[in-house]
Amino acid sequence: MLHIFKNEKKISIIFFIILTIDILVKLNLSPFPYRYISKPLVIILLSLYYYFNTNERRHKKKLWITLALFCFLVGDMLILKHTNIIFLSISMFFFAMGKAFLSLRLSHRSDFNIMRLIPFSMILFTYTFFIVSFLYNSLKGFFIPALISFFVSLLLIEFAFLRKDVVNKVSYLYVLLGTVFYVLCESMIAIKTFKMDLPMQDVLIMAVYGIAMYLIVFGIVRENKKGGGISFF
Repeated sequence: MLHIFKNEKKISIIFFIILTIDILVKLNLSPFPYRYISKPLVIILLSLYYYFNTNERRHKKKLWITLALFCFLVGDMLILKHTNIIFLSISMFFFAMGKAFLSLRLSHRSDFNIMRLIPFSMILFTYTFFIVSFLYNSLKGFFIPALISFFVSLLLIEFAFLRKDVVNKVSYLYVLLGTVFYVLCESMIAIKTFKMDLPMQDVLIMAVYGIAMYLIVFGIVRENKKGGGISFF
């Protein structure tokens, strides 16, 4: 069994099979009990892949990833009852904490070009301003929590961006693309929850979320590996 988790291609195939099953369950079966079984498997599989393949030397880095994945797992379970304001609020908290722990993991002490960061930050700020403005009248009591959540997302994607030239190219692109997908997924969830339905939302949200987490975890595992081509399967 262990050799499966060591094989990137095999575990990738298994992951996308599980992700597809979860989407099909979401489309065709009731949340309880079926999605309470299928949905957590996505994060659990990624957690096992990270555990068996990481070669992190610093204990804190392992801790940040472990805590992040745990928070995403709890958030995934709670958001299944997003129509309940209490469960929705707690799920937002856990997702925000998951992003915060990921940001801590992606941070580094190397110098970076501030001039390169400014235009990127302006693009992120413009996007966030647009989303918040679009949702403003619908957020009501969730305005501050949503604002905080989007702010943490900005930090996450900026830390991913600042890894350029610090880690290998494959890891950098995986994680950066993964954070972009995550922010896109988060935006779709916010629009669906607070504003209006989206075309194919049930498929798109889970697919984008799954791909985002896959890219982030696999990218972090590849961080200390030299060379290697970019392959998503």
